[in-house]
Amino acid sequence: MTSRDHHEQRRTHRKRVDFTAQVTDVIAGRPFGQLGNLSATGMLLISDTPPRSEAIYQLRLPLPGLDDGREFIVVGVQEQWHEQAGTPGQVWAGYRIVSISEGDTARLGAWLALPT
Repeated sequence: MTSRDHHEQRRTHRKRVDFTAQVTDVIAGRPFGQLGNLSATGMLLISDTPPRSEAIYQLRLPLPGLDDGREFIVVGVQEQWHEQAGTPGQVWAGYRIVSISEGDTARLGAWLALPT
């Protein structure tokens, strides 16, 4: 599947991340990648190593700029696709959000509504 095919399969608008957003693997307790874009249902991550196909991960995502003082959310995601990025040694991967708390759903919605 090409990158163009991935874009055409999206059902929700994705917001480009305009800050350095280090994503953390909650279970392993280590960096997982950089957040490229985010929507209410999924995200693009850029990492140094490819994820396992269709694997499920629990990730902590930074979301600065919200008024509630908590600058992150925790989501369960499932890998949908991955491919080599244009930069050698980097991988782009698309993930679908499969688990998120009500509070973090509200935080994500508020962050997505912030002006870019």
